[in-house]
Amino acid sequence: MLRAVRPPQGQTLSPRGLLYAFAALILAGAVLLSLPACASDGAKTGFLDALFTSASAVCVTGLVVVDTGTHWTPLGQAVVLLLIQVGGFGFMTSATLLLLAFGRRIGLRGRLLIGETIGATHPGGLVSLIRRMALFALLAEVIGAIVLFLRYAGSLGANRSAWFAVFHSVSAFNNAGFDIYGDFVSLGRQAKDPVIVLTILALLVVGGLSYVALANVASQRRFSRLTLDTRIVLTISGVLLIAGTLVYLVAEWANPDTMGGFSFSQKLMCALFQSATPRTAGFTTVNVGSLHSYTLLFTMFLMFVGGAAGSTAGGIKVNTFGLLVATVVSTLRGRQQAEAFGRRFNTDHVFRALAVALIALTFLGIVILLLSYTEETDTLSVAFEAVSAFATVGLSTGITPGLSEVGRAILIVTMFVGRLGPLYVALALVQRQRSKEYSYPVESVRIG
Repeated sequence: MLRAVRPPQGQTLSPRGLLYAFAALILAGAVLLSLPACASDGAKTGFLDALFTSASAVCVTGLVVVDTGTHWTPLGQAVVLLLIQVGGFGFMTSATLLLLAFGRRIGLRGRLLIGETIGATHPGGLVSLIRRMALFALLAEVIGAIVLFLRYAGSLGANRSAWFAVFHSVSAFNNAGFDIYGDFVSLGRQAKDPVIVLTILALLVVGGLSYVALANVASQRRFSRLTLDTRIVLTISGVLLIAGTLVYLVAEWANPDTMGGFSFSQKLMCALFQSATPRTAGFTTVNVGSLHSYTLLFTMFLMFVGGAAGSTAGGIKVNTFGLLVATVVSTLRGRQQAEAFGRRFNTDHVFRALAVALIALTFLGIVILLLSYTEETDTLSVAFEAVSAFATVGLSTGITPGLSEVGRAILIVTMFVGRLGPLYVALALVQRQRSKEYSYPVESVRIG
């Protein structure tokens, strides 16, 4: 009796498959959003605008060419929210949950690949980890939605309050930056409301730290017992948050177009929020286009670094940035190997971090040059938009809706590469490391 031969489990999971899956999800979202039922005016939305919105949602960026609160119907907003949830949780982890729901098994190769996407170092217990991640995400979103609902209930009807609460809670936890307040103002009208601002802040910070790091903190409870990865995430995130708050306070203290008219407590809250949101949340309590040029440059740096690996945030990740900083410090101290917190780094990880950072900088340089050629606006605004798209942040100086069709297409590619590029490079490097290794003769190169 002949038996059907089943293909090896997990063989469909690969870096290339991840690329195709994200692209297919974006296209599917664009088709849905282009339907007349999704637009508030009942007309069919242009496919490029629908594609841009879908790419921004799947890549949890938040850049928009049409206002989410006024252009889309509740159905259209629901489509955007679904794309944010799938994209923020990660397509690989979302696909894993679906495979498990249909009784499929995940092979070793698939487990290793998924582990790289979420920051897990061992394939053992990966399925259980993904389930816990899903439950944690849903729990955080539900708690955030409840707090926001109680705050909205006093000014909005029950149904609208519930929808506003759910939408902004999911968008904040996934660091997407989409809002449905209307008129492209984000949280501008709620800038002085501590309940809304601090709730959104808590959601985006928790979402940007990654479940793996938070679970390590919860289980160990003492900094000295944490893994090296978690220590780097917490240290770099804390330093950037405090430094960013101080920079925004000093730089924008007297700016009448941002926080100049706020009280001291409101300025402190605003500076804290604006320090956290570039690490890829996309919400803003001030008009980004009114920030001083030096504040915009500092914001671009925060956007480029991003959040933790395996989180909903983008950028090159604080893990990568921390590893590079530690490598520089170790080199300046005359150390033969990079180290931090009494631990040595894996040399392969140092090379991987360098590759990710340099490829990101090179790609950004090309995007900025192209946008400078296609768009009639100042270079700083173009550069800010490019970094925001690549780091999947969503902050904008206000030029996104006015971009040319070519400019919009460039940003779609930039968001896609920014969401998957660094991860794809890391996964490709991991796979290449399995090949046979050999050494060339050593020769010196002059430095400095």
